[in-house]
Amino acid sequence: MTIHNNMITLIFILLNLISLSCQAANDNSELQPKTIFIAGDSTAASYNKVDQQGWAGVLSDYFSDQVVIDNRARGGRSSRTFITEGLWNKLIDDVQPGDMVLIQFGHNDAGLINDTKRARGSLATIDFGDIKHISNSININQIDIDNLQTGDKETVYSFGHYIRQMVQDVRAKNATPVLLSLTARNVWQGQRIERGSGNYGYLSYQLAWQLDTPFIDVTNPVADLFETMGKANTAKLYPKDHTHFNPTGAHIHAKVIVAALKGLKPSLPHAFYSEQGQQVAPNDWSWLRLPFVANNRLDNVFLVGDSTVRNGAGDGSNDEWGWGDLLTDQLETKKVNVINRAVGGFSSRTFVTSGHWQRALNMMKPGDHVLIQFGHNDASAINDNSRARGSIKSTGEEIRVIDNQLTKQAETVHSYGWYLRKMIGEAKARGITPIICSPVPRKIWQNGRIKRHHNSYQQWSQQIARQSNTMFFDLHNLVANQYDQLGKSAVSPLFADKHTHTSKAGAELTANIVSQQLHYVMGH
Repeated sequence: MTIHNNMITLIFILLNLISLSCQAANDNSELQPKTIFIAGDSTAASYNKVDQQGWAGVLSDYFSDQVVIDNRARGGRSSRTFITEGLWNKLIDDVQPGDMVLIQFGHNDAGLINDTKRARGSLATIDFGDIKHISNSININQIDIDNLQTGDKETVYSFGHYIRQMVQDVRAKNATPVLLSLTARNVWQGQRIERGSGNYGYLSYQLAWQLDTPFIDVTNPVADLFETMGKANTAKLYPKDHTHFNPTGAHIHAKVIVAALKGLKPSLPHAFYSEQGQQVAPNDWSWLRLPFVANNRLDNVFLVGDSTVRNGAGDGSNDEWGWGDLLTDQLETKKVNVINRAVGGFSSRTFVTSGHWQRALNMMKPGDHVLIQFGHNDASAINDNSRARGSIKSTGEEIRVIDNQLTKQAETVHSYGWYLRKMIGEAKARGITPIICSPVPRKIWQNGRIKRHHNSYQQWSQQIARQSNTMFFDLHNLVANQYDQLGKSAVSPLFADKHTHTSKAGAELTANIVSQQLHYVMGH
């Protein structure tokens, strides 16, 4: 009996050890580089001057001694010349397995391809032919030149070619590449600051998707902050010219990058950050790789909503797709940009309180359209320690004051209608056309038809649209009518889960309906 009990005890201990080992392995999802390298131009390079400092020159202030910040950025370089001058080879030779390399180019890639002074430009394409979002791009991937600066023959490639080489080289070292959009320039039009010098920030975004690399949008968060500061205060950060900032401007950019690094999946360990770095609030949504404006010359259609519009990272994980990610293929994108800023799990309330609405609004310009669809998550609990995302079920002015169990902050919660009216009003105040969409239907059948809910979000969204003289797309009934015609067996494969999230085919069906409605409104 004693031997038997001892065997049971031994087995129990072994099982616990295996369990703890597995748990540790699962928890070990953090990146743990010994060194974080930076490849970039003068906006990242170290200068330590009163009137000029690159963001990577102060990045080490935000990290502890558990990781080395090795800034290899060099002023005046493009993605092309960083490679052709051998700077990249020197960097990659020092990269070790597990390291991280932050890659940010574009300011100088827009320079001349061939001249006697710099000869640093690259071709404004990304190689794979996927330039449908970039009109008037040079539709070639390479060109042979007699370099007027070096006197050598050279084949100049696309921006995508050079960035792709860097990503591939980093991965060959079993290290992690991270692509970044450009730093902000002090260039204003009215009260709005420039959001990206040329198309290179968006090209980096496209490459991040093609190569499945993490991406950090530096441009828009910094632009958001500068617009709140105003022209005069922003100008103080750029004493030298409109591109290069002083140490204070460097810290602003560095904090945005640190916040985004904290929101990547996997992320860096908490212990990697210094006390100063730990004070930077994380950008919890950076892993989503949310899109931004591709071509500033075109009108925009923005989408805001929940997971039925953009599911997860918008990559079809678990075969779940939001209709917004299929809308681009339905519209004529040479005439309009489609920017899907919907975030799964959010209600009208939390989309506003989290800042997602304001960040999307900051990207919009007069003449743009924004489609607004919420409701699925507004029915959740108003206050709990899990989501705390519900809104008051009405279109009125009721309020409820709570101590939010999730955020640990006091909050005044409003009605579903109040949050919609807020978004409508703020869009119209900027010359943007809002379009309210009723929530898409769930796959719940009743007497051979998709179940329609009464005195609920479908009716409330329509009521708010009418009261505010706002366009309304009744997606609830338009999509449900299509489901009714198709029948249960045909509708079943249009969903990737029990009744809420659509498959790619289901998302395409809804996107087609939305595109038809937009065609009537915009003529695209």
